[in-house]
Amino acid sequence: MKIKISTKVEQDLTNVKDGFNESLFIRLSPPFPKVELNRYDGCKSGDIVGLTLNFFLFKQEWISKIIDQTETEQRFDFIDIGIKLPVFFNSWKHKHIMEQQEAGTMIVDDIEYSTPFLLLNYILYPLIYFQFLYRKPIYRKWFKKRYK
Repeated sequence: MKIKISTKVEQDLTNVKDGFNESLFIRLSPPFPKVELNRYDGCKSGDIVGLTLNFFLFKQEWISKIIDQTETEQRFDFIDIGIKLPVFFNSWKHKHIMEQQEAGTMIVDDIEYSTPFLLLNYILYPLIYFQFLYRKPIYRKWFKKRYK
């Protein structure tokens, strides 16, 4: 399954790239499931992010690795893949794209995932979609308040 959500923010690419840090990552965590950050290395190739997701009745570990990072004057992107995922995922790939625009930067969350069952792909789709849609106002506020 694929999900792609774009958010325009007011800051230039340099500020947006610099603002992609542990504090923003924590802020982007949705209300459910509760997320405990165990490790955050950053956004460079080889970096690891480790989480514990608390679903009240059970917890699941999620570990992602940054496998690629590209930077030009007009664009910064990095890709994380799930190397240890909750039982309801087979695969996870999340491309974070930041592109300089005429007045600001476009942030794109481009996600691909699969589950053990085709039906579960469709059941999880709206949940994942809304968890990333939840990021839009946070991105806008973070990159408005943070650098002005």
